[in-house]
Amino acid sequence: MSFAIPEPLKVEHARLHEKLEAAIAKGGRTGERACLVAERIHPHFVAEEEFAMPPLGLLAILARGNGNKVVTQEDQIAARAMADRLASEMSRMLSEHKQIVDALRSLTTAAEEEGHRDVVDFAEALMLHARTEEQVLYPASILVGRYLELMGSVR
Repeated sequence: MSFAIPEPLKVEHARLHEKLEAAIAKGGRTGERACLVAERIHPHFVAEEEFAMPPLGLLAILARGNGNKVVTQEDQIAARAMADRLASEMSRMLSEHKQIVDALRSLTTAAEEEGHRDVVDFAEALMLHARTEEQVLYPASILVGRYLELMGSVR
């Protein structure tokens, strides 16, 4: 497979993990609630990085209109399979987001009570990240797969 998760998305996930670790290190109720967020988010991030985000690595190539010259048949098949899997598991992914957001709200409450404004800001940023995935990234990934399917049927 010659395509990968776009670097900005990988960096963003890494930074979110770092900030979550920092929240855990605060200890107290903030740390406990951050641990719950970590328990919920880790398997979700693994799934995203396995099949939800990699098709986005083809987005710029396809948008330039030269995908049929650059994207190998093997990559088309792989990206379509990932996008299909995302489409079929979308309700689970959204349900996980709801559980993560519930844990983040609890973290926000604890962090506010314990005076950790940086953790509150982190939790709010992570909630926005989840909405961005739901409204932009997941649909774009699915569209990459559908476009590749159409592109393959035109040949």
